[in-house]
Amino acid sequence: MAPATDPRPGGGPPPRVRVSSSRRGAATARSLPVSSDLDEQTELGDVYLDGLMREQLRLSLAVLALTVLALATLPVLIALVPATRTIAVLGVGLPWVVLGAGVYPTAWVLARWYTRQAERIEGDFTEVVGDS
Repeated sequence: MAPATDPRPGGGPPPRVRVSSSRRGAATARSLPVSSDLDEQTELGDVYLDGLMREQLRLSLAVLALTVLALATLPVLIALVPATRTIAVLGVGLPWVVLGAGVYPTAWVLARWYTRQAERIEGDFTEVVGDS
């Protein structure tokens, strides 16, 4: 069996190809939009959906961790600093004031942040799907 010959003059190695951008907006050679990959449930569509779900999971776990941290701080504070059990604010014990006036606004801020971030993630996904 004869070795394959290189049709180029000089017979050197093939030219190098440089990948210069991994930006989402970089021009691609695709003729079909990404939405068709999603509709047809191709492997590429699955990759896009997996990325979306991974970002949503990461956001959910971050909010869950912040919520647990915020709620776990109060019992630890009460256990470590016994004086907090007897402090009263306007005739109400400090732990109840923190629960009533601290937890709910914190939960509201976390919920608002979560909603904004979820909308941003979905907007980015829609932008990627719509641009192609």
